Amino acid sequence: MDYKYRISILMMIMSALFSSTARAFTTTIVRSSSRMMTRTFATTSETTEVKKKKTITRRILSGVQPTGSLHLGNYLGAIRQWVEFQDKYCGDDKVLDDDGNEIATENFFCVVDLHAITMPHDPKELDESTKASAALYLAAGIDPSKSKVFVQSHVPAHSELAWLLNCITPMNWLERMIQFKDKAKKQGESVGVGLFTYPVLMAADILLYKADQVPVGEDQRQHLELARDITRRFNELFCKGNAYKKRCKAAKLPTYPVFIEPNPMIVKTGARVMSLTDGKSKMSKSDANDNSRINVLDSPKIIRDKIKRCKTDSSVGIEWDNPDRPEATNLLNIYLAVQPERTKEEIMDEVKEMTWGDFKPVLADAVVNHLEPIQKKYKEVRADEDYLNEVLAEGAVAANSIAQTTLHATRVAMGFTIPK
Repeated sequence: MDYKYRISILMMIMSALFSSTARAFTTTIVRSSSRMMTRTFATTSETTEVKKKKTITRRILSGVQPTGSLHLGNYLGAIRQWVEFQDKYCGDDKVLDDDGNEIATENFFCVVDLHAITMPHDPKELDESTKASAALYLAAGIDPSKSKVFVQSHVPAHSELAWLLNCITPMNWLERMIQFKDKAKKQGESVGVGLFTYPVLMAADILLYKADQVPVGEDQRQHLELARDITRRFNELFCKGNAYKKRCKAAKLPTYPVFIEPNPMIVKTGARVMSLTDGKSKMSKSDANDNSRINVLDSPKIIRDKIKRCKTDSSVGIEWDNPDRPEATNLLNIYLAVQPERTKEEIMDEVKEMTWGDFKPVLADAVVNHLEPIQKKYKEVRADEDYLNEVLAEGAVAANSIAQTTLHATRVAMGFTIPK
C-alpha cells in the first residue's frame, strides 16, 4: 500500500477516535453536573472517576413555651445550647462531613405559643410572655443573621399539619405519653384535649421543616420518638405505590416520601437543672412556688435570697453524683454550668472543704455574674420594639416558605383537592 495512503488512513482513524472521546467527555460532564453526581471522563485507554463535592443542607429546630418567666433551666438546658450549635455550625469556618461535602446548617428557633395554651393561661400575659421569650433568645446570643426566630402561631401550617397528623395517630400511642399523665393529674377533670394531643403538634412542628436534628432533653425524647413513629406511619399509608407517584406527577412534586425521621440532639450531661426545693424534680415554670427556680430576669437580690433558702442536706462536705444527695449534685451542676470555662475537677478542688454556708454565697455570685450581661441585653432589645417585631416578621416569612411547601406535599399525598 502506498505510504502516503497508509498515513491518510491512520489520520482518519485517529480523528474518529478523538471525536468519539470528545463526545463521551462532553456528554458525561453535562449529565454529572446536572445531577451533582460522579463525573466520568472517558479516554481511549482508561476511565477515571472524580467525585464532585456537594453542599448538604440540614435544619435544626427547637422552641420553648412562653408561659411564665424563662428560668435558669430553660436557659442552660436549651437556649444556651442553641447558641453553641449556631456558633459551631454557622460560623465562618466550613463544616465538612466524612466525605468532604460541605454542610450548610439552617437554624429555626420558635416561641411555641400554641403549646402554651394546652394548660390554663391568662390571655393578658400571653402576648407579653411571647415577646419576652423572643427577646431573651436574642439577649442570650441567638443571632438573626445566622438563625431564624419566629412565633409558632405566626405560621398557620403548624395548626393544619397537627390536625392532619392527629387523624392518623392511634390514640394508644398518645396514652403512653408520661408527661400527659403527670400534667393531667394536676388538672383533674378539667384537663383539655389539647394537652392529650400536644405531642402531635410537637411532631408537626418538627416535620414541617424536615428537621433532621432536634435538640431535646431526656424528658422530651419520648415525644421525639413519637414524631419518628408518625413519620413512618404517614409515609407507609400515603407515600407508596403508583397512585402516589401519579398524584405527585400531577402536582409536579418529587415522589420521595413527604417526611424524614428526625434525630435527637441530646443536650449535654449536667445541663438539666433541678428544682431548688427538690433536687429530684426538674426546675419548672409551672411550679407554684417561685422559690423553686431562678428566673433569668430575677434581680441579684432575689437570686441571692433564693439560693440562700434553697434546700440542702445535713451531711458534712459537698460532693457530686451521690444519688442520696440530689440537691448537692444540682447546685454543683449549676455552679459548673454558669462557669463553662472551668472543669469539674477544678470546682471540686475549690469546694471540697466548704460548708453550705460558705458555698451558697459563692454560687449566688457566679449565677448573678453570668446572668448580668443577658439581662442588660434583654433590656436593650425590649426597648427597641420595632427591631424585635422585625426579627420575628423575618423569621415568620422564612419559616412560612418552608412550612407551606411541606404542607402542600402533605395535602397531595393524602389526596386533597388542590386549589388551581
